[in-house]
Amino acid sequence: MNYVGQEIQDFTVKAYHQGELKDVAKKDVLGRWSVFFFYPADFTFVCPTELEDLQANYEQFKAANAEVYSVSEDTEFVHKAWAETSEGIGKLEYPMLADPAGKLARAFDVLDEDLGQAYRAVFLVDPDGVVQSYTINNMGIGRNASEVLRTLQAAQFVRAHGDQVCPAKWHPGEATLTPSLDLVGKL
Repeated sequence: MNYVGQEIQDFTVKAYHQGELKDVAKKDVLGRWSVFFFYPADFTFVCPTELEDLQANYEQFKAANAEVYSVSEDTEFVHKAWAETSEGIGKLEYPMLADPAGKLARAFDVLDEDLGQAYRAVFLVDPDGVVQSYTINNMGIGRNASEVLRTLQAAQFVRAHGDQVCPAKWHPGEATLTPSLDLVGKL
């Protein structure tokens, strides 16, 4: 199914965030951009490299008026234990959403039912709760936070400037394109 242009479903999940347990609901993510970053499991191999990469770029996500939400099928208590035992995970400033029943992963259609784990998926959701971009990788394929950020910035630009589009490798401040017949066959 194609999720681009679809509004996310209502949800409420538990989260671990900087030493505290809290609830995160759809109403909490509206009004700014959201990055839902699904990963298979805590205490694994590729996952901490991705989450730490997100943290290394977190200031840029915040500057882009976006909140990052990492999501796995672990409980909020497992997230807490991981943060307390891993120096890198302990430094995460963004919320770690707990989805042990798989409700959020099923809503985004990224749950591997046989494994009980989420695929590596990224959903960029606009302030209205509408999916603007998403990618889904198999379990062993890690992601690059810089590319997630670049895609977020491109989605934000296109949303603000509907008459312009962003070419490959575009970054803020670089030239965009205005679709027209004049460009056909010339790029």
